[in-house]
Amino acid sequence: MMRTVILFAASALALAACSPEAANDAQGDTPAAATATASEASLPEPGTREAIYAAAAVGPEPFVRAIYDQFTNGGPRGEPLAPGQDPIFSRIMNALIGADFRAANGEVPTLNYNPFCTCQDQGEFVVTALAVAQADANAADASVAFTNAGQAKRMELKLVREGGNWKVDDIVDVDGQGSLHDALMKVAEAAG
Repeated sequence: MMRTVILFAASALALAACSPEAANDAQGDTPAAATATASEASLPEPGTREAIYAAAAVGPEPFVRAIYDQFTNGGPRGEPLAPGQDPIFSRIMNALIGADFRAANGEVPTLNYNPFCTCQDQGEFVVTALAVAQADANAADASVAFTNAGQAKRMELKLVREGGNWKVDDIVDVDGQGSLHDALMKVAEAAG
């Protein structure tokens, strides 16, 4: 019996030594490290919309950080999406943005700036503070402080989870314009 146990243990050790994991460990390249390197290679470039979309599935804090990474990495890139069709925003916010654009009837809409920085132009951009509090599984609030071209700003983002991804449901300019949701709701109500 003892001989069988020893023989079985020796066989298991021999098989383990011949496994690819053991060969990688002997070379100093563990499978975990190789997997991490492969995962990092597949991550979207920081500051891109793809990075924001990927972070939306991870959690509220990574989502907000990815939104503001676009500003700290030189500003939003690519063509803007059609008003009311941006996957970063909740269904309600997209409906309000679309209504604002239609109500403008070819003129300048109420939302004629980037709501995340309340700016049309970006200068040197530095996030000075970012905190996220998750109220429950489907709601969170984020506070973001930053400077843009030397001007300090504070924003509060109201987040909701829709379809497994985090979305922006409101943006509040703490020191200035107030709630974007409320401003756009007034436009939608006036338009009927």
